Amino acid sequence: MSATIEKSLDTRQVKTFNAEETLASILYDFENTAIKRDLIGGHAKYERDLIRNSSLLGYGLPKKFGGHGASWSEIYGVVRKIAQVDSALAHIYAFHNLQLTTIALYGDEKQYETHAKETIVNQLFWGNALNPNDKRATAKNIGDGYQVDGPKSYCSGSVGSDRLIVSAWHEPSQSLLFAAIPSNRAGVTITSDWDAFGQKQTDSGTVLFNDVQIEPHEILVEPGRILSSKSTVRSLIAQHILTTLYTGIAQGALKRGAEYIRKNSRPYFDSGVAKASDDPYVQNRFGKLQTQVRAAELVSDHASKKIDEALKIGDELSSEARGLLAIAVAESKVIAHGAAIEVSNQIFELMGASSTSAKFGLDRFWRNARVHTLHDPIDYKLRDIGIHALTGQVPTPTSYS
Repeated sequence: MSATIEKSLDTRQVKTFNAEETLASILYDFENTAIKRDLIGGHAKYERDLIRNSSLLGYGLPKKFGGHGASWSEIYGVVRKIAQVDSALAHIYAFHNLQLTTIALYGDEKQYETHAKETIVNQLFWGNALNPNDKRATAKNIGDGYQVDGPKSYCSGSVGSDRLIVSAWHEPSQSLLFAAIPSNRAGVTITSDWDAFGQKQTDSGTVLFNDVQIEPHEILVEPGRILSSKSTVRSLIAQHILTTLYTGIAQGALKRGAEYIRKNSRPYFDSGVAKASDDPYVQNRFGKLQTQVRAAELVSDHASKKIDEALKIGDELSSEARGLLAIAVAESKVIAHGAAIEVSNQIFELMGASSTSAKFGLDRFWRNARVHTLHDPIDYKLRDIGIHALTGQVPTPTSYS
């Protein structure tokens, strides 16, 4: 740990941090530009700098390292509120926190302390280059370290990041290397080539590695190392990020839909009412959508609390307890997946044809939900839930369960 960083942490003024107030101040900016930015796509540097300068980057880091000590339930709460306005920015922020938790779960205490303190003092934004199913980036032994070569796709938050969590396939051991490195490391090229029709500003570019050197102190997991039950909670935290994004999208779509119906929708000529919001069919359909959103909120909150409990248990977490957590995360993801898709789609039937005008940008909720819910097949979550319900068997830990 450098003396400069220690001094910065020791001498900085300690101020009471209010996440609600901090978030409200930046969400106003996010909402005012959400429609325009969705049309443009690309890198939202200004908005990311608002997050960078807000102290939210250290929200989940331990107080002993200079952070605010928020639990993952609290982090998910912030992510959900951002997602109601802009699910792409919510994705980037959530994945920043995921990378730091990856160091805590995969690395050692000294690595976590070093990266946590550097993140706070230098306002570092972390990006992801860990996609475990993309094995094109390979690692080979070079002395006490490794050399990584090849591309890695779907690297959320990589564009504009300061640090990366990297995985690379190690052929001799038939396993993965995990490491934490600077984004500007020699040989690392981050390309802004994400062009999906939704989640446009997640900065999920392709990262290319060309003779990239991984030093021994940067290694979080050596190839061949078996992860503990506690360490494998990382994939469940990642899965629940998706659930949280889906829930926030559903909430945002429902809120904007209600506003549009009250202010803009015309009642159907045969309804016999003066306002669309007084139409009993609209009320009935809206009520059904509201119950879907509420269900998503409740199961998401339940899974969030279970994640907090598992992390508190730590090294004593049993494989059975870890498996039950996987079921809770899968159940919440299935319900939130359905809510995001159904609400963002069906709300148009209640708002009417004029709501499809590009100036309202209401289609962004459906496009964001449609793109993000394709992250991994929901059928396999249903399979895991069904197996557990029928046999009591819990899922085997993978990168997605």
